[in-house]
Amino acid sequence: MKQDMQGPAEGAAQARPPRVPAQRAARAARETAEARTGGGSGRAGGRGGEDRAARGEHTRGEHTRGEHTHGEQRHGEPAPPRPRGAVVRRSSVRGQVLDALRAALVTGELRPGEVYSAPVLGERFGVSATPVREAMQQLALEGAVEVVPNKGFRVVERGARELAELAEVRALIEMPVVLRLARTVPAERWAELRPLAEATVRAASSGSRAAYAEADRAFHRAVLGLAGNEQLVRVAEDLQRRAQWSMVGGGGAGGGRGGRGRPGELVADAHEHTALLDALIAGDLEVVRALVGEHFGGVG
Repeated sequence: MKQDMQGPAEGAAQARPPRVPAQRAARAARETAEARTGGGSGRAGGRGGEDRAARGEHTRGEHTRGEHTHGEQRHGEPAPPRPRGAVVRRSSVRGQVLDALRAALVTGELRPGEVYSAPVLGERFGVSATPVREAMQQLALEGAVEVVPNKGFRVVERGARELAELAEVRALIEMPVVLRLARTVPAERWAELRPLAEATVRAASSGSRAAYAEADRAFHRAVLGLAGNEQLVRVAEDLQRRAQWSMVGGGGAGGGRGGRGRPGELVADAHEHTALLDALIAGDLEVVRALVGEHFGGVG
């Protein structure tokens, strides 16, 4: 009977779950609650990662030997693309070389008929031949130079007739636009261009043909820009730039008549800008017409 009474008790003791230490139970309950609420994921994940690492398991995000991770380059793989900053810098160098070559064309430093190689010009500017070659190719598209195979680029020779033809084409494009703007643009808008007109006078007085050519383009660009036609501005500026290139025997910096380039002629050309602006502010269409025709060499 005693044995029968102890049997069930012992069976109940065997069915009872094993006892868990209080600290482990509290930690398990805390982790369960954090998992449900989304909190403490970093701590729980960290412990889980340690447990799996202890068992030799591989966990996500862990770097092991032999794996390829982002930012590392395996042997034989193509190099990652260059950052955009390097491209911008190269484009900036090309632009600076292009500006310098254009100035040299205006001043006659690059002489018409002469052939120049990209490596030689690169040494002169302190850059490699690549940006020089790219700039010269742009000038070839603009008609300033022509490609000489295996030698370089020849500066195009242009005479008085070609410059006169350019002036005529410019007059045919710009005169109607300026006359239309003279009827529609208020005086205060014309007055805002006064600093640009005065800048051409200062540049002409300095005797620098390159400085005057830049100031002259800025003034004409601002005047035509009032029409709101970007294509018109680009075409007119391209023609003006061609007219500013040095012709055979010198000259060519003036934005008006072909062949202007001496200091006195540049100053006279610049004062036509201020006189034209005065007539536009006053709304005197007849004077505007006469001044524009005179500015382009008596056309119209």
